[in-house]
Amino acid sequence: MNKIFPFLNWLPLAKKTWKDDLIAGITGTIIVIPQAVAFAMIAGMPPIYGFYTAMLTPVIAAIFGSSYHLVSGPTTTSSIVLYSIISKYYHPDTDLEAFVSLAILLSFMAGLLKLFMGIARMGKLVNFVSNSVIIGFSAGAGVLIAFKQLKHIFDIKVPQGSTFYQIISYIANHIAETNWYAFGVAAATLTIALLIRKVKKISRLYMLVAMVLGSFFAYWLSVKFMVNIQTVGKIPSNLPPFRMPDFDYGNMKMLTSGAIILATLGLVEAAAISRSIALHTHQKLNTNQEFISQGISNTISSFFSCYTSSGSFTRSSINYQAGAKTPMSAIISAIGLMLVVLLFAKYAAFLPKPAMGGIILLVGYNLIDFKHIKQIISSSKRELIVFGATFLGTLFLDLEQALIIGIFLSLFFYLERTSKPNIAQLGLNEENRFVNIIRNKDTKECSNLKVIRIDGSIYFGAIEEISDYFTKLYEENNTNHLLVIAEGVNFIDLAGSEWLMHEVLKWQENRGGIYFSGMKLVSQDVLKKGGFLKKMGYGIFFTDKKTAIATIHKKIDIPCEIKAFKECN
Repeated sequence: MNKIFPFLNWLPLAKKTWKDDLIAGITGTIIVIPQAVAFAMIAGMPPIYGFYTAMLTPVIAAIFGSSYHLVSGPTTTSSIVLYSIISKYYHPDTDLEAFVSLAILLSFMAGLLKLFMGIARMGKLVNFVSNSVIIGFSAGAGVLIAFKQLKHIFDIKVPQGSTFYQIISYIANHIAETNWYAFGVAAATLTIALLIRKVKKISRLYMLVAMVLGSFFAYWLSVKFMVNIQTVGKIPSNLPPFRMPDFDYGNMKMLTSGAIILATLGLVEAAAISRSIALHTHQKLNTNQEFISQGISNTISSFFSCYTSSGSFTRSSINYQAGAKTPMSAIISAIGLMLVVLLFAKYAAFLPKPAMGGIILLVGYNLIDFKHIKQIISSSKRELIVFGATFLGTLFLDLEQALIIGIFLSLFFYLERTSKPNIAQLGLNEENRFVNIIRNKDTKECSNLKVIRIDGSIYFGAIEEISDYFTKLYEENNTNHLLVIAEGVNFIDLAGSEWLMHEVLKWQENRGGIYFSGMKLVSQDVLKKGGFLKKMGYGIFFTDKKTAIATIHKKIDIPCEIKAFKECN
């Protein structure tokens, strides 16, 4: 029961830690109010849908998740990806009802995929998405988010569906149409947020305080100078209503690729956040359970007018820093938000869009991880290519295409590295230790026995590289016997086993033979099960180098001209 319902593990603890969870939960409620509105705007959804998502998904994710500090809900990344996917078919300014309907359907589909991946125990797949992909995507998304808010900041009517460079071009050509009152509100809100963030005692509330003060400033300007500053508008004062997603087959087929991207990105985001916090708490996580919790929360919440959600980095970090001990803090935060919506929703209607634009501008900036970008630039050309391709793809292509490009490049470079395992030719130095002969010219090699070391896996991608080395070794040397130090061989697949068998049999037939020392049992698994070991002979495998060298020299009939080992005598 504890595996099916993980909350049974932490519920007994919550009885002792409820005070800490209560404080963290109240803090989370205050933080999520401006975030919910901002993220809904980024997604192209009415603000109330941001509240709905922030109310329901954290509760479900807390019940089924494994992390004690991860808080789920609407996020910047998932919001902008959702907008990018659906705006290709419907735009919220022209057909809001159809846009919202597709958003909820997409959320259901993404949730179902997350749930399937969790049940299928595919949690380790997130390890194959390079950090450079996430950093590049986040940076690109941050720039996109910021530039998409310029229409609210300058109050210039940018054409619907404009791309990154079209937004820049249009605003540059129509800068004279700027509403400087709206610009003043945005600038003031942004400045207040930056100043408050530097004050330690209230730094966690910088978004909320800046929004409140920015709203008062906008109200004062509108009364003083009789100007019209756009506001968010009326927000319904009710809890998430039950509403079946529109399961239209044509729409589901149309959104399939987008759902896969949204699900993968959401899972990577949730796993990365929970891992980063677990480094400090030393909590043991179950990535598959996180997949399941994210899938269940997205699937169920889509029946209650919620759009896609994932783990929130900001809310999770604040939740941990506020002293939360169990997921009860996330549930308390959600309940607090329900009370706010029921009692104070009418006041949220007066939030000015330029003020929201200023806050979202800061949200976009925070997504750019300058520290890790500098590390990527200075440390690895391959990672820089992955980062750059993902970043530029995010700006100039569809977001899902940018992610696919980034993931493909990172996998390509990974396969390229593993397809070229390091193969070193070894000899004995003056201290009677094996070293690479390239690094030490004074090493000795036995004239009848060549010793090499393979560091890497012998699998289908690496066979060509390893085969070329063995062919060159066979043709250019008269040495009859070859000892392979195989301690660094992690695994051998079916194609690798078949090649290895043919190579061993060739040497046994035409030369002396190939022998192996220190090969892991797990590396011999396919060799045994496939019958290759039996054909090669069990006598060519040794646990250590000394035993192998002694045994091989007993088979050598020709006296060693160069005596490197004591066995040569």
